[in-house]
Amino acid sequence: MTRRRWIADTWTEDSATLTGTQAAHLARVLRVRVGQEFDIVANGVARRGVVESADAECVRFRLLEAIASEAALPLTCLLSVFKFDRYEWAIEKLTELGVATILPVLAQRTEKHLAQAAVARVERWRRIAREATQQARRTDVPEIADPVRLENITAPTLGTLQLLLSEVEEERTLWSALSSQNAPAAQIAIGPIGGWTDAELQWFERNQWLPVSLGPRILRAETAAIATASVLAAWLEQHRAASNNHAS
Repeated sequence: MTRRRWIADTWTEDSATLTGTQAAHLARVLRVRVGQEFDIVANGVARRGVVESADAECVRFRLLEAIASEAALPLTCLLSVFKFDRYEWAIEKLTELGVATILPVLAQRTEKHLAQAAVARVERWRRIAREATQQARRTDVPEIADPVRLENITAPTLGTLQLLLSEVEEERTLWSALSSQNAPAAQIAIGPIGGWTDAELQWFERNQWLPVSLGPRILRAETAAIATASVLAAWLEQHRAASNNHAS
């Protein structure tokens, strides 16, 4: 039976604790008992944990051996801010897919009230990512950066494949673009409702982003983000496996 995974709030070399809402959920909902075992992520490492004490305020674990786990995919998603309920669903699913970083972008067509409220929303987005990390049995919580304007985004590390999902691209599909690439990391940019403006498309062109299409259908922003990330996740996993085989 697969053990549930939790991310420790505090830890030492051989122990870890869950506090706050995590402890309350374990104690009141799951009715955790001393001696039960869970996977506990402490300091970025997953280990087997045995419950030593438990109440609604604090659950303490004794940490045992490390558990083999995969690192996050070297994949960053520049996700333009859109309606928060859909945006939060996208964050949850991108986390499950293994995305390493989600960068909220305040695009020119981002609704003004959403752009103004986005900064105050970041901590909620980080909690959503943390919960999705535990559900997906990841060891590392994706970074949710502070919202940023497109022109303030810094260049990625050398060799990173930069893909712009573009509604105006008619020839180059995502799959055809990937078939000719062999990059160790990737970034994808997903536009807001209404798409990127001409000025933004020019910015992407100046910064050497490759425009790609998902086909003739018009997708919601959150659907496009999940579809693109799914394809890129499979592509990066394939490259990771090939690199591991070559190294061995």
